[in-house]
Amino acid sequence: MKKQHLVMLALASTFFVAGQAGAMTKDEYKVAKEKVEADYKVAKAQCDTMKDNAKDVCQKEAKGKEEVAKAELEQQYQPSDSHARKVAEEKVKAAYEVAKEKCDNQTGAAKDACVKQAKADEAQGKADIKAMKKTM
Repeated sequence: MKKQHLVMLALASTFFVAGQAGAMTKDEYKVAKEKVEADYKVAKAQCDTMKDNAKDVCQKEAKGKEEVAKAELEQQYQPSDSHARKVAEEKVKAAYEVAKEKCDNQTGAAKDACVKQAKADEAQGKADIKAMKKTM
């Protein structure tokens, strides 16, 4: 239940910020995109010091942050309902991928329950996005 509220809060804040922010110039966009890519490379390099599943989780987190940041950048550059939805979708996707990877640390029934919860959270996030589409 807590996760659902956090997802809704994240989605609402995304749309609020998107509505408030002005479009950026092409040069600002290009610089920001390069920064996102550089941040990803740094985060991914930090994962290389880890081992086993911790490394996998770190890599999923880094990739998820990059994809969310790229979607948010597109929304800032060319604000639209479709870009705002893309931000929300990337956040749900990233959260699911990280949660699913974290489940690999577990075994048996605990792992099954973890995966089931990750899928349920993803389904709820997708349903929230679908509901938002109808209100736009």
